Amino acid sequence: MSIKANLERIHKSLPGKTILVAVSKTKSKEEIMEAYETGQRIFGENKVQEMVSKWENLPKDIRWHMIGHVQTNKVKYMAPFVSLIHGVDSLKLLKEINKQGLKNQRVIDCLLQVHIAKEDSKFGLSEEGLMAVLKDITNLELKNIRITGLMGMATYTDETNTIRSEFKYLKRLFDQIREKNENLRVLSMGMSADYKIAIEEGSTMVRIGSSIFGQRNY
Repeated sequence: MSIKANLERIHKSLPGKTILVAVSKTKSKEEIMEAYETGQRIFGENKVQEMVSKWENLPKDIRWHMIGHVQTNKVKYMAPFVSLIHGVDSLKLLKEINKQGLKNQRVIDCLLQVHIAKEDSKFGLSEEGLMAVLKDITNLELKNIRITGLMGMATYTDETNTIRSEFKYLKRLFDQIREKNENLRVLSMGMSADYKIAIEEGSTMVRIGSSIFGQRNY
């Protein structure tokens, strides 16, 4: 199926308010433009340099999301334009994003990544770490960042009960924190293999790549 047909099929399967991030990492500008011409405006990248290059060469109404693990020394390159940073997992990184936001006279939206999978290779805060970071943000008055939600990646497995329980856990944390934070509105969970389960468990944003563009070239 074409990129256009894939996007149309996925959009039909999503509840009306669910935000679709088209994961365009490793994909060409031509492939991104094919998705863009169908109306898609939110694209996700996992490498800062690749995202910067695409931002420079593609339409400026695209909203770029950084969905990969972020190194503090790379924040300055995307700070002028990035729309949302998904994988924030430390106070050190938040301080750097705040610093670069101030330099660019921007308030940069961020999601805190929570480790919900049974895989050590995935990044993210523990529940205790999450609560500590939220407290530190309040105490430090970081005015050039805005925490708008949480992000998590489920275990890569065919065991749907495992995936569902991990998403349920993240949704519980999200609801708990949202009671004290009016900015919290995004729950980013679910990718090509598990986004339907994620939506059933309360996801408001899904990150889909291979189901739109086909398998990635690494």
